[in-house]
Amino acid sequence: MAHQTHAFHMVDPSPWPLTGAATAFLVTSGLAAWFHFNTLIILMMGLALMWMTMYQWWRDVVRESTFQGHHTPPVQKGLRYGMILFITSEVFFFIGFFWAFYNASLAPTPEIGESWPPAGIIPFNPLEIPLLNTAVLLASGVSVTWAHHSLMQTNRKEALQALVITVILGLYFTLLQAAEYYEAPFTIADGIYGTTFFVATGFHGLHVIIGSLFLVMCLLRQLFFHFTPQHHFGFEAAAWYWHFVDIVWLFLYVSIYWWGS
Repeated sequence: MAHQTHAFHMVDPSPWPLTGAATAFLVTSGLAAWFHFNTLIILMMGLALMWMTMYQWWRDVVRESTFQGHHTPPVQKGLRYGMILFITSEVFFFIGFFWAFYNASLAPTPEIGESWPPAGIIPFNPLEIPLLNTAVLLASGVSVTWAHHSLMQTNRKEALQALVITVILGLYFTLLQAAEYYEAPFTIADGIYGTTFFVATGFHGLHVIIGSLFLVMCLLRQLFFHFTPQHHFGFEAAAWYWHFVDIVWLFLYVSIYWWGS
């Protein structure tokens, strides 16, 4: 930075995008091999490479932002725009699933008996586990906001407490959804209802797991004193992502569990 005449970060050459691309190839190929040939070798290789890439890439970004001072205000502004665009792309990703669901449910075809849910499908009661999951995610949205306000007010103890609560609620949500899937009276192969239900809620569950990992990293960084009231974009990005996950769940609950049943 001493020899730069601008405030922007020129990223050093890094092998992690290459290993990340190799990870994507190995994980998708490994899943296909597991489904078709019942072998886990390629998938395990992909997952091992994924964890290695995640650890080392995150380590490098933390070093650049916290210890080397590369994340200047203009760089943080660019990161904010990048996160906003990423969340926007995720919104359109889920719009595709809602489109498929409403296309099938608003005008059921003769192939599924012109009724919704299709004959033979027993939908979940929206006032049982789905309602509990809604309460859990809304509570986690409150706790992550509490963590952000505590961080802004230099209240380290409350920020840590709120982050721990948020991570626990995220894990609880995932366990509840796993129990719901285990007890489901229909499968992903049961026509358009099963497909739209499991794909939409399954991808949302994956986003909850990713968001929980995001928040665990923020919890570790807070433990190591990486965040200040003025410099904590990593946490802000995690909070934005978590609120996005909350909002998508509300749409899923109202559309698929309540109206769709």
